[in-house]
Amino acid sequence: MEFCPTCGNLLLVEHAAAGRSLRFFCPTCPYVFPIDRKISNKLQVKQKEVDDVLGGEEAWKNVDRTEAICPKCTFRQAYFMQIQIRSADEPMSTFYKCCNHNCQFQWREG
Repeated sequence: MEFCPTCGNLLLVEHAAAGRSLRFFCPTCPYVFPIDRKISNKLQVKQKEVDDVLGGEEAWKNVDRTEAICPKCTFRQAYFMQIQIRSADEPMSTFYKCCNHNCQFQWREG
């Protein structure tokens, strides 16, 4: 993508009057730039850090245990918390975290 140095709009590509050559042109101002060679520019995109929607490890500190079977290690106890993630007329979603310290698998129900 190239941008117009005059007004900042995205430049479009068109065939020049000669027919075989290409050029950039600005759709809002009279800026034109002939393309006489291959133009490339690599930009490494920095990925955003993703926040834990459940609040991270801090959210699991004061939760209760229940009898639930872990789908990963079949341990029979899990921590749980209920959160309203949809509209108010929908039921709450229950999130589980395996109590087995070697597993700590998290899953959701509902």
